[in-house]
Order: sequence, then structure tokens, then C-alpha cells
Amino acid sequence: MIKSIIISGPPAIGKTTIAMGLAKEFNLQYVSGGDTLKEIAHEYGFQIDGKDWWDTKSGMYFLNKRRQNFVYDRIVDKKLKEIFDRGNVVITSYTLPWLVDDGIKIWLLGSHQNSADRMKVRDNVTKEEALKIVKHRYEENKSLYKELYGIDFKEDATIFDEIINTSNLNANEVLQIAKSVVHKLI
Repeated sequence: MIKSIIISGPPAIGKTTIAMGLAKEFNLQYVSGGDTLKEIAHEYGFQIDGKDWWDTKSGMYFLNKRRQNFVYDRIVDKKLKEIFDRGNVVITSYTLPWLVDDGIKIWLLGSHQNSADRMKVRDNVTKEEALKIVKHRYEENKSLYKELYGIDFKEDATIFDEIINTSNLNANEVLQIAKSVVHKLI
């Protein structure tokens, strides 16, 4: 059994791409923390439509509901911890690195501009729209997780096995670095 791997970082930094690449390389299951949270939202009556749901009015409304009641986040984090504990999985999650003690933890570092460039291509939006969305989602999530768990994304990076600066790297270059890190740690 291989230790579970967690890929974390700001919105649109490439977490899914890297996690899926690692899952393929090491023959692991891939689990999206965001998709798991969407499943919870759907169970509570939210209409989920499309992979970019987070950036819709409904997605933003759900984010505001999460701030008012942490039940959604506690449920998803409990579920992700259970999946993590089984091993043989790569999970994308903002919070999980701080909530578990073992596994391999990688933070993808990059600027809002970097994330907006990726979102622009991925979601077919203007650079201005992408930058606005990225900044808003990052600040909202940062604030929410600070309030919920005391996590400070910018200050508490000591828990990560590796921090990969994605600036000036393409997705394949980031993936190669991540693969190298995982090969060293398993």
C-alpha cells in the first residue's frame, strides 16, 4: 500500500491536473475534495451544474452558506480523512494537509496572475474575469478555513513535504517535479 498523497494550493493552480497525473503514475485512486464538497452541497439541496459551478452565483451562494454553518465543511473533511486513511489515493484538498498527520503533502504555489492564466484557458473566460474569480475564491476560502480550523495558508507551510512554485512552469514540468518528490518519499 502506498501512502495517500494530498495536493493543495490556491484556486486554478493545477491541483487536479497534478493529482490525476500522480494517480496515473502510481496507480492510485483520484479523489477531488471540491467534487466531494459538491456532492455534499447536492445532498443538501443545491443544484450543481457543471464543473465550474463554484464560480456561479449558486456556487458563491453556497460558499456564503458555508461561512454561516460549518457543517458542510466538517462533513466533507471527515469523509476525505476516511478516504485518506485507506491509503492508495491522491486527494486534492485545501484543508486536509492540516487535518492529517501522515501521507505525502504537496503545496502548489503560484500567483493570482498564474492561476488566472490557467483559468482563462481552462474555463474560456477573460483574463479579467478569471483574476476576479481567483482572488475572490482564494480570499473567501482563506478566511473560511482560518475561522473554521485556524489555518493560515500563507504562514503555515511547514506541514508540506514539498512546495512547488508553478510560476514559469507548464503542467508537465510541475507534474515531473511532483512525481520525483513522490518517488523519493515512498
